[in-house]
Amino acid sequence: MLTRRSFLHGSALAVGAALPVLASTAESTKVPKTRTVSTRVIPSSPSAERLPIVGMGTWNTFDVGPNAEERAPLLDVLKVFYEAGARVIDSSPMYGAAERTTGDLVHQLGKRDQTFFATKVWTSGRDKGIAQIEQSMRLLRTTRIDLLQIHNLVDWRTHASTLRRLKDEGAVRYIGITHYTVAAHDDLQSVLRAEQFDFAQFNYSLATREAEQRLLPFCREHNIGVLINRPFEEGALFTRVRGRKLPAYAAEFDCTSWAQFFLKYILSHPAVTCVIPATSRAAHMRDNVQAGLGKLPDENMRRRMVRELEV
Repeated sequence: MLTRRSFLHGSALAVGAALPVLASTAESTKVPKTRTVSTRVIPSSPSAERLPIVGMGTWNTFDVGPNAEERAPLLDVLKVFYEAGARVIDSSPMYGAAERTTGDLVHQLGKRDQTFFATKVWTSGRDKGIAQIEQSMRLLRTTRIDLLQIHNLVDWRTHASTLRRLKDEGAVRYIGITHYTVAAHDDLQSVLRAEQFDFAQFNYSLATREAEQRLLPFCREHNIGVLINRPFEEGALFTRVRGRKLPAYAAEFDCTSWAQFFLKYILSHPAVTCVIPATSRAAHMRDNVQAGLGKLPDENMRRRMVRELEV
């Protein structure tokens, strides 16, 4: 499968100025200071709290050791992230060292107050779940998790009561559930009917649009925030457009790259609160956050984008 890195290295990506993917200077990671990522209200928030619509996942990318040389590129990623006004960082105990790396680097940058920490419980049993949540707090260097999610619905009935208690106690601000496959969408919706969650996280992309049929409308109707994972289909979307120029009409919704094209399609759905692409490269993060700037495609344009991918 063509990775995003190889795609960007070998393809003409942008309309207008091309992204300097291989550059390592400070200029290559700079986001215009006068523009920050757009925000949306968390539907269940009593204070109408807003989140930037582009966040960041940490699966694979932040699973590194404590070596400063290994972590240096991730510091650059986070600097671009915060400069753009982004806040949501999603992790999990499943992601190896990602929680520890995230907590250490956010602490190093002094950005805890600017960060919306989302992580997960991924084990079976009440006591094991509580122990894992406490460990996540230690690794993230925080006494409060902004969003605690049940990962892939694992033992969700047991963990739901723990999450509600932690929310009541103020140790957790919002609670949610997650999965990453279309096959689990019906189960996700059933759980959302049975229990009151603030967020649901699931897969959705320009190529995988099944969530548009029921799950996204359900979340919007029931005031459930939505985090979107797998926006690039593990790089498969870049494979599908390999060798193709970005269509000229993309400029009509302030889009200058294929990555932004894919992300803006997701973000143009009104039920989506935030999309969380993962990256270990500052230039990719700069590209990602720019999907949260400027215009988004309307319904007619969204249909055109679907046709574009199907050519």
